[in-house]
Amino acid sequence: MSSGVAARRDAKKLVRSPSGLRMVPEHRAFGSPFGLEEPQWVPDKECPRCMQCDAKFDFITRKHHCRRCGKCFCDRCCSQKVPLRRMCFVDPVRQCAECALVSHREAEFYDKQLKVLLSGATFLVTFGDSEKPETMVCRLSNNQRCLILDGDSHHEIEIAHVCTVQILTEGFTPGVEKDIHTYTSLLGSLPASEAGSTRATGMFLQYTVPGAEAATQLRLMAGEDANGSKRQAAAWLVAMHKATKLLYESRDQ
Repeated sequence: MSSGVAARRDAKKLVRSPSGLRMVPEHRAFGSPFGLEEPQWVPDKECPRCMQCDAKFDFITRKHHCRRCGKCFCDRCCSQKVPLRRMCFVDPVRQCAECALVSHREAEFYDKQLKVLLSGATFLVTFGDSEKPETMVCRLSNNQRCLILDGDSHHEIEIAHVCTVQILTEGFTPGVEKDIHTYTSLLGSLPASEAGSTRATGMFLQYTVPGAEAATQLRLMAGEDANGSKRQAAAWLVAMHKATKLLYESRDQ
């Protein structure tokens, strides 16, 4: 990819919306697949009362709109200002208690897991029916739109084209893959006591290629070495598990 194309894909601009300042992609087509669109605000005339506590709005009890869900609340029910990175807000914005809780949880992905995905990790990668894996570094692109695999060959897979993801763990025999639209992670389905001690060892992924009838399958497996690269690969897979959950939520909204 030329530097000009890469710069165009990563270019951003500052825009002002009714909810606040947002730093968004210069071109909408290059927006993050993890992003959420701003909601339509419930019209003032349709919400005479707080949609949480049912307090009546008047001169003293003012109404506020949650920037994440767009519903109307009183100040007591919508007092928190929390970062909302999935909508690209520059500053923390007002959110209701329920939405603020979700945004707080998502902040961990942006503060921790996203950095791991951008840094990348080394895997043994097998494409399709090939029997010979290739050692490649897999990372998320800076604009979060592509998985980039670099080794003897170079591949870019658009996140939007991924249709199936399955995270593998130690002791798990690969079986039926999970469709991302009804995504259930193997890590996420384990009891908390097991999930915390279970190591992710690989990932099956299916994605569509424009013009191809059938989806292409990709398998990433962490190497067997005992140094830090295996731990880094396991951390990358756990981060990918978090990213897949966000992607599922984005498509479901």
